[in-house]
Amino acid sequence: QVQLVESGGGSVQAGGSLRLSCVASGYTGSRYCMGWFRQAPGKEREGVAAILNEGSTTYAAPVKGRFTISKDNAKNILYLQMDSLKPEDTAMYYCAIGEGWFLGLRVADFGYWGQGTQVTVSS
Repeated sequence: QVQLVESGGGSVQAGGSLRLSCVASGYTGSRYCMGWFRQAPGKEREGVAAILNEGSTTYAAPVKGRFTISKDNAKNILYLQMDSLKPEDTAMYYCAIGEGWFLGLRVADFGYWGQGTQVTVSS
């Protein structure tokens, strides 16, 4: 059974930083993409950043230059370093696994999801 458990969310003032973690277990595939997504109240879930095992990454335009995705392959932990946070970054953040060798941010391409961790940025 695949489990994805996020942590590291919290409340921070604008300009601050947070580091999210996602511990993955139970997934046995060798070719997959891992990503971070977020969903604000009343809005659709959107992709934030994604990474392949060999290190290739992609970012959504609103977070490029402020967020950094990384992965510890030995420990199966996915990270999202978020700097220069803005109030519009406030959302529930989810990590996800998409099967297959692709690098993208489409929600529909990801089949395994965690429960999420809340990030709140105040002005």
